[in-house]
Amino acid sequence: MEGYPGAYDEHTDSTKQQERHYYLLSELQALVKDLPSSFQQRLSYTTLSDLALALIDGTVYEIVQGLLDIQHLTEKNLYNQRQKLHSEHRALKQELVRKHKEALLTCKTHNLAVLRTNQQAETEALEQRVREEQRMMDEKIVVEMDQKVVDQQTTLEKELMMQMNLLELILKLQQKEAQSGNPS
Repeated sequence: MEGYPGAYDEHTDSTKQQERHYYLLSELQALVKDLPSSFQQRLSYTTLSDLALALIDGTVYEIVQGLLDIQHLTEKNLYNQRQKLHSEHRALKQELVRKHKEALLTCKTHNLAVLRTNQQAETEALEQRVREEQRMMDEKIVVEMDQKVVDQQTTLEKELMMQMNLLELILKLQQKEAQSGNPS
C-alpha cells in the first residue's frame, strides 16, 4: 500500500460505506416488516439494497427534509389563505346583519314584510356565495397539495435515479479494475 498514497483511506472509506449500507439495509428490512404484506411483497431485497445505497451519503435525507419544509410552508400558506377568506366572509355577514338591522329601524310597518323577504333573499344569496367560495378554496387546496406530492415524488425519483446511475458507474469501474488487475 506504500506505492498508493490514500489507498488505505479509500479502503477505510469503502469499509465504512459498506458497514453503513448493511446497517441501513438492516433497518429498512426491519421497517418493512411493519408494512402490510402487499407492500412487503413489492419491496425485494434488491430494491431495499438499492435504496440503502442511495441513502448512504445523506443527500436523499436532505432532499426529503427540503421537500418537507416546502410542504409545510405550502400548507401554512394555504391555511392562511383559507383563514383570510373565512375572515372576509365573517365580515361580509356582519356587515349584512348591520345593514339589515339599520333597515328594520327605518322601515315603515306596512313595508316590513317586503323588507324581511328581501333581507332573507340577501342572506341566502350571501350564504350561497360563501359556500361556493369556500368550496372553490378547498378544491384549490386539494389541487395544490396533490401537485406538491407529485413534485416531491418526481424530485425523489430523479435523485434516486442519479444516485443509482452513479453507483452503477462505480461498480462497473471497480469490476473493470478488478479484471485488469489494477489494485482498488
